[in-house]
Amino acid sequence: MRRTTLHAVTLLARATLPTRFGDFDVAVYEVDGAPGEVAALTRGELHADALPLVRLHSECLTGDVLGSLRCDCGQQLSAALAMIAQASAGVLLYLPQEGRGIGLANKIRAYALQDEGLDTVDANLALGLPVDRREYASAAEILRFMGLRQVRLLTNNPSKSAALKRRGIQVVERVPLTVPPNSVNLQYLRTKADRMGHLFAFEG
Repeated sequence: MRRTTLHAVTLLARATLPTRFGDFDVAVYEVDGAPGEVAALTRGELHADALPLVRLHSECLTGDVLGSLRCDCGQQLSAALAMIAQASAGVLLYLPQEGRGIGLANKIRAYALQDEGLDTVDANLALGLPVDRREYASAAEILRFMGLRQVRLLTNNPSKSAALKRRGIQVVERVPLTVPPNSVNLQYLRTKADRMGHLFAFEG
């Protein structure tokens, strides 16, 4: 297919993608000034009057691919795809922001410090890195490229809602995405809630 560009966004490729959650359309975008390529899985009719269920998911090799129990990323990805598959319209943007934007090697270095007792926040700080380097401006530009102006956002992280609003995407509803903790990631989830402002409740 031909590359299609609007403002900062370029559509590179598009196809259908049958999955165990259902059938999606998959597209790949690049955004000027943002690293990497963004994959978008979509279902249903997307237009200015639509109110799709949207998930902004930052890549996590260890959780999404390798099944790590240290985080909830893989579980959240599966849960989000299942929920979007049941919605009348939905979008999952898979953002190239490994390790909250610090990269894979630094994430593994932070894991090593967590093995010594630091939590996920202090581990990043000990490495001289920001707690969270992710940005969502590129996600907002892609949603605007799709013609969307309002969404139901599938997230526990208020900073995602704030980022979309700053870029002109109205978040009509925040839909929680909470998955059960395990014995390995319980402290990680508590840190996200207590120190990073994520909005979810769990027992344990």
